[in-house]
Amino acid sequence: MITNLILPQHFAEDSSSGIGALGVDGKALIVQLITFALAYLVLRRYAFGPIMKVLQERRQTIEDGVRLGEQMKKDQAELEAQVEAKLAEARQQADGIVNDATETSRQMVREAEEKARAKAAGVLKEAEDRIASETKRARKQLQGELVSLISDATEAIIGEKVDATKDAQLIDRALQEQKA
Repeated sequence: MITNLILPQHFAEDSSSGIGALGVDGKALIVQLITFALAYLVLRRYAFGPIMKVLQERRQTIEDGVRLGEQMKKDQAELEAQVEAKLAEARQQADGIVNDATETSRQMVREAEEKARAKAAGVLKEAEDRIASETKRARKQLQGELVSLISDATEAIIGEKVDATKDAQLIDRALQEQKA
């Protein structure tokens, strides 16, 4: 049909021999080969180049994307390792700071306790000294009053004034008895 339109009738062969015996029209085959060759040349000249260029660009873009993805994974792994290292370092520094603060606070508490003990010891010593001083003063005062009372009592019992020597002897004996 198509071959009848393209090739005139006098080119038609007898289909009983050669390729025609197989059911193939030789002239149609030649026309189809020429058409295919022309179509191939036109496509090669105008279509295959741009198509191949687009395919090559796509391949390059995909390869660049894959390389970039691999590089990003590698960079991410490095960054994660750096972050972990920094976190470990920060934890270690924080632990050091906490330990230093704990030790400093313990030292401050010890110093405060020592100061409080020293102050308490000073207050206690001062109180003991004051008590000793007050006791000594009170004893002297009592001794003076006791001497006066003994002298008055002796005078009242004896009825006369006792001389200073005898008075001193009586007082000493009375004090001796009181201490014992």
